[in-house]
Amino acid sequence: MQTNSSAKKSKHILGLVIVDGVGYRNFLLSDFVNQSLNTFDEVVIFSGLPSESFEMQERANVSIVELPVFQESGKTWFWRKAKEVAHMQLHKYNFAGIDYNLQKNYPITKTKRALITKMIFRITSVFHSEKWINRFYRNQVSSFKKDEVTKVYSELLKREELDLLFFTHQRPPYLAPLDYAAKKLGIKTCSFLFSWDNLPSKGRMAAPFDSFLVWSDLMKKELHFFYPETKKQPVEVVGTPQFEPYVLDRYTSSKEDFYHKFELDPDLKTICYSCGDASTSKNDPFYIEVIAKLMEQNKLIEKVNFLVRTSPAEDGSRFKEVNKRFSFIKWNYPKWELTRKDHPEPWSQRVPLPEDLKDLRSFLKYCNLNINMCSTMSLDFMLFDKPVINPTFGTGENDLYDDQKYLRYSHYERVLESGAVAIVKNEEELVREINFSLKNPEARLKEQKELLELQIGKPLKGTSQRIAENLNEFSKA
Repeated sequence: MQTNSSAKKSKHILGLVIVDGVGYRNFLLSDFVNQSLNTFDEVVIFSGLPSESFEMQERANVSIVELPVFQESGKTWFWRKAKEVAHMQLHKYNFAGIDYNLQKNYPITKTKRALITKMIFRITSVFHSEKWINRFYRNQVSSFKKDEVTKVYSELLKREELDLLFFTHQRPPYLAPLDYAAKKLGIKTCSFLFSWDNLPSKGRMAAPFDSFLVWSDLMKKELHFFYPETKKQPVEVVGTPQFEPYVLDRYTSSKEDFYHKFELDPDLKTICYSCGDASTSKNDPFYIEVIAKLMEQNKLIEKVNFLVRTSPAEDGSRFKEVNKRFSFIKWNYPKWELTRKDHPEPWSQRVPLPEDLKDLRSFLKYCNLNINMCSTMSLDFMLFDKPVINPTFGTGENDLYDDQKYLRYSHYERVLESGAVAIVKNEEELVREINFSLKNPEARLKEQKELLELQIGKPLKGTSQRIAENLNEFSKA
């Protein structure tokens, strides 16, 4: 008679690490789990979200394991911070995004943690080579390998007898002890680089994973540059599941339903302003007000509907005044439920409902023009052949938050160079570009197609299947 252990051992099992609501959307609301079950016998989801968030995902051969929250000790924090800051010190001169984030990390207070951080900055200003970064990481591992949560991670992984542990994000700190536990058990690890700006504008990733999946050849080249050791590791271009729901039938809706749901005039074109989060896109309320005033003053070439979608990472309270002042603006507050309040990063605990993806797809399909401040949403709307305008009025010397700095980030410099979007730096340029885009919606279509090909290396259709097949190959290598 076969025991449970030996029965499980004969199975081909994928561990899937979901750290936040974005990972949930990308890998649970796409076709990824279904496709994974074509190549693996079981999928075990290791979740940084409450297990009840996955009730709708439970099915045969899919199980949920809620990860205990890993709290860094002082030593772990020190070495992790040294690793991240050293990485930014190494690349700050060539990458404006990294330099800006490095400056933002420098403390201005005089608390004990601030003083230690300043000491880390001084140390890493000298010792920041790849050799030193790896040394800092080894010290980080030494500081957490006997931690009780690390031991629990090891026990959970050992129980499931995985063939591969797939990380859907590469940055959260608690991934380091999870990767360490997997390696100690001989479980292969793979990480997906989940955003187009994570390499050229952020600090060191959490751990040295065994293999990687990336969006495009461009991202693969960036990975090899920032992490030279990956040249010897498996790295495959798969596209991104972030956009796959746009080609899945279950997220489609009719134009009539779209206009009815958001109370829009079906005889008018629709401008959609999509917001960033409050920390990086602080001028959103200002831009929304500017556009609303242009409409009131009849400065646009035609009457339009004005629809605003706020960021899923916030509750929309910062738009209270502009909402009250302009009653004709229609608002969409993304349907992402907050699953846990008492968490170090509560924004990460927001989980999307399928209805929200359906709403978003309807915006992309039926709106005529998108305006956003240099966000990934530029790519979303381009996928539906819609013109995009990026307002960046803030200089750091006027009364606005300095958002022109984002134009110097390497991932967005490529957007500028491509000519795929209109960058506007004042009200006159904004009204001119709105009118031009309403009249000439396909003027930048060629440039948009070229940019999408550069940034997203594969067709949207079949993304999950490609990922699952590559993970299967990694697990057997």
